[in-house]
Amino acid sequence: MSVADYIKDPAEIYKQSFATVEREAGLDQLPEEMRPVATRLIHSCGMIDVLDDLEFSENAVDAGKRSLAAGKPIYTDVEMVKAGIIEKFLPKNNSLICTLNASQVPAYSKEIGNTRSAAAVDFWDELEGSVVVIGNAPTALFRVLERIEEGAGKPALIIGIPVGFIGAAESKQALSENASGLEFITVHGRRGGSAMASSVVNGLTVGTAT
Repeated sequence: MSVADYIKDPAEIYKQSFATVEREAGLDQLPEEMRPVATRLIHSCGMIDVLDDLEFSENAVDAGKRSLAAGKPIYTDVEMVKAGIIEKFLPKNNSLICTLNASQVPAYSKEIGNTRSAAAVDFWDELEGSVVVIGNAPTALFRVLERIEEGAGKPALIIGIPVGFIGAAESKQALSENASGLEFITVHGRRGGSAMASSVVNGLTVGTAT
């Protein structure tokens, strides 16, 4: 392909991208309701083998969709996750909340001896029935799980896909093995990131539409 021959039509790019994922990924191994989520996830990272590390609870998709349809908020650990969620497809103009840059977070982080990402989680006031999306910080995922154990509200769905070498795999394992009956979607191991995490929300709300 020459430089002048690349595809320029965005709708056609989406169409061919999703067709390639469907052709190469073997999505028929997944429950039907998870296929749009998996398609968006693969599309966000370009890695078909991410399916090998994908784990989700039985009612994750339904729980997430019901939460959003009820107008519950979406909490994100970083602004990049928030930016990656396609707001116009949120069913109830759901609030997108990231408290990482709140003015009180730096001092509070030092007070509790934890990262800013973890400290920011303590300012999530409406966890009950919400959708939580973690794409960057394992400490934020650990802190969410701690808050739930301490009696904070139980989210309807936790999308836990933090990236990194320290704590990422362990935090996802803790989510997967949680004793609170949480609905969750995760990608085990070190892989993750903002684009992957936000793509899961888009899979719930947009599917594979362009």
